[in-house]
Amino acid sequence: MRGTLGVTPEHGFGKASAIGGVAAVIFGLFDKRPDRMAPVNALLARIVAASREPALYLEGRVPDDFEGRFEALTLHVFLVLRRLRELPEPAAAVAQDLVDANFSYLELGFRQGGASDVSVPKRLKKIGRSFYGRIGAYEEALAATAEPGALVAALGRNVSPLADAAALARHVRAAAAHLATLDLDGILTADPVFPQFASSLSQ
Repeated sequence: MRGTLGVTPEHGFGKASAIGGVAAVIFGLFDKRPDRMAPVNALLARIVAASREPALYLEGRVPDDFEGRFEALTLHVFLVLRRLRELPEPAAAVAQDLVDANFSYLELGFRQGGASDVSVPKRLKKIGRSFYGRIGAYEEALAATAEPGALVAALGRNVSPLADAAALARHVRAAAAHLATLDLDGILTADPVFPQFASSLSQ
């Protein structure tokens, strides 16, 4: 059974079908290093939008609650971080900025859900463990080329046992292949960043 992330399904992120205004929210989050962070914030906005694609929740059966939206977002952030790690500098710095932006976005979700200043750090620590645990599991699964079922198992274990893990795995592989064609500038400007999940269903 998946552990709770500390909020009710009504808290944070908004419903998967309600993606309007994501960019506006994210652009308003950060007041540090505005010139450096602007393209990263814009990238995160597009990643968030991809993680809200309705087909993920309808055909892919990702739960449309806080945990499900967190899992979808983490999966898409992982794919971009994985590609950034393969690229030369300053890609590593961009990757760190993306992680920072992602956690600022998660923190905003907690605060909008009514979390107190005292509880927010504890919840962020808990969700941080979940985030890095997923990153490690997906990286290991993608690297296990001799075990094609490893990614399906990792997705079913982490996203939800009710999710269509095989379809999610096809989407992950299609997204990874697409990202492999992009350099740093391409990643920062691509819109959309990923192929649509719906297109993965027929592969």
